[in-house]
Amino acid sequence: MLADGAATQVMAPADTAAYAWAPAEPAKKKRRLGLWIGIPAIAAIVALVAASLVLIAPGASVAGVGVGGMTQGAAAEAISNRLAQTTIEFTGTAGNASVSGAQLGASVDATRLAEAVFADHPMWKVTDWFAPSTDAAIALDPAKAEAALRAALPSLYTTPTNAVVAFDAATANYTVTPAVAGTGVDLTAVQSALQTAFNAGQTSVKVSPAQAAVQATTTTDAATATATSLNTMLDTVGFYVGDERTVPVDRAVAASWLTVAPNAAGKITITANEAEIQKVVDTLPAAVDRAPVNATTITDTDGKVLSAQTAGVTGRTIGATAGIAAAFAAQIAGGNAAYALPVTETPFATTLLARSIEVNLSQQKAYLYENGVVVQSYLISSGLPGHDTNTGRFKIYAKLKSQNMGNPDLTKAPNYYTKNVPNVSYFNGDEALHGAYWHNNFGNRMSHGCVNMPLDAAAYVYSWAPIGTPVWVHN
Repeated sequence: MLADGAATQVMAPADTAAYAWAPAEPAKKKRRLGLWIGIPAIAAIVALVAASLVLIAPGASVAGVGVGGMTQGAAAEAISNRLAQTTIEFTGTAGNASVSGAQLGASVDATRLAEAVFADHPMWKVTDWFAPSTDAAIALDPAKAEAALRAALPSLYTTPTNAVVAFDAATANYTVTPAVAGTGVDLTAVQSALQTAFNAGQTSVKVSPAQAAVQATTTTDAATATATSLNTMLDTVGFYVGDERTVPVDRAVAASWLTVAPNAAGKITITANEAEIQKVVDTLPAAVDRAPVNATTITDTDGKVLSAQTAGVTGRTIGATAGIAAAFAAQIAGGNAAYALPVTETPFATTLLARSIEVNLSQQKAYLYENGVVVQSYLISSGLPGHDTNTGRFKIYAKLKSQNMGNPDLTKAPNYYTKNVPNVSYFNGDEALHGAYWHNNFGNRMSHGCVNMPLDAAAYVYSWAPIGTPVWVHN
């Protein structure tokens, strides 16, 4: 160090280029050009891989429609658009006209086809690139196609006539006027031509139109089936209590309730007029309601039923009739014309009459008993001595309104012949209670063994005593 603060200079070696305190040279930067080039390439590769997972392979087609490189959605749209634009050009005597697939209502399951071609030929599957075209089945909307063809080729169309069902008053039956077929363009041939053109990848095809029968929407068979059903209903139409058709309805009246007509689809429908049915419903109480009728039954003295003198009849009441007309109208429209009426029934009572006949030979009288009480008595004439009427307990086993008795040859037994003996009731062999018109000596023995009775008495016994009535003959 020098005095007075003077600085001391230190000298560097002779080969040193700079002083020791000078700043150092900055380090050189590394070159990164390769990195900047690599990032876009990697991104492109990633994008390509991602695209290959959702796109259809190049060269793939459906019905001639190229769908390679498309998504499934785009492919479906392309297929549908091509079909809609495919045109059929008609040539021939009917004139020239054309209709498109869209006008014909042509459709194809484009979504399913696109899904299928992608599943079979995805872009990532390089071995399936440029695969053969896939065919596609098309369908036509019949109504839309007919309208388009009728507009394009009107001279080829005649309108069919529907079958008609109508009531014939002369026969009181429904009859059928048959359908008459019309004519039109053969839709099957049109669809086939469109199908061939579409699968071949053609956007148009020329066709000579062919005619075909156009059936009526209401066919003769359908009308006949309806008429048969209606006539069956007319055979049974009415209001029923159980199995009894209590209130029948005239066939013409029932037919006047009904409207029989085809709907828009040609199906014949049946509707019934509720207001007209109500007119008959209003008469039901008078026709249906009745009081019970008690039964009277004839028995023997043991209680065995011999006959019904008066048949019992159950009483019934229909009550309120609200809603019947509406319910019956709906039922008839469904094909059933037998309406079951709801009624309240009242049972009948039964009276038993135990009947028997007593013949008292010593008194020469006959007594008629009912439930043990004498209701009639008559003088009779029983068998003469040698032709005595047999005693015992018997039952009437046969009855004849009139009979010739005896033998026309009077030289032979029983040596008598009487014609037209009335009201004969047999109770013991050839012994019977019967009328005697040839004498009036009742109260005395007069017969050959039978029990003679006055004519009115025999007639009463004949109707009063059924077969099986007990007969007690005694002295």
